[in-house]
Amino acid sequence: MRTVVIVPPLAAVSLNEAKRHLRVDWPEDDAFIASLIAAAQGHIDGPEGWLGRSIGLQTLEARLDAFCDAMRLPYEPVVRIVSVRYLDAANVVSAVPVGDYEVRGSLLGPSFGHRWPDALATEEAVRVEFVAGYEVVPAPIRAAILLMVGDLYANRESTAEGTKAPINMPTTVERLLWPYRVWS
Repeated sequence: MRTVVIVPPLAAVSLNEAKRHLRVDWPEDDAFIASLIAAAQGHIDGPEGWLGRSIGLQTLEARLDAFCDAMRLPYEPVVRIVSVRYLDAANVVSAVPVGDYEVRGSLLGPSFGHRWPDALATEEAVRVEFVAGYEVVPAPIRAAILLMVGDLYANRESTAEGTKAPINMPTTVERLLWPYRVWS
């Protein structure tokens, strides 16, 4: 299964929050700080992120080769399904009616009394578009992003001074994020 971001999330931390955290009160670094927020959030959020889940609300599309009875949608928490589409035997894109499927947590399956239609046997024949993420980003995740922004702002090189060793994710950040990490 491949997952594609259709609509990316908004920043989990605002520029003003980050500037207060950094104790910066001048506008010259605004663009740089905004890029650090995006980098920190991008490192942990969504399909490419360390957490293995969605942080901010975003629209994703899971692309599968076939239907199965209980499909686990990645990058929880799943908020709602936008659409379920598939290539039929005539190679035409068709939609599964809303009442024919249901979501339980991050599992998508056919509703009682229904079954999935027959999809063409080809790569990515089934596409599930869904919204995932937190409507209110949990405080530990927000705190971790702020700590990452602070670290990136203070340490503008990829190695520690006087060494060639890369700077790893700080222990405090990892511990704040640990309970939210999805292990696969």
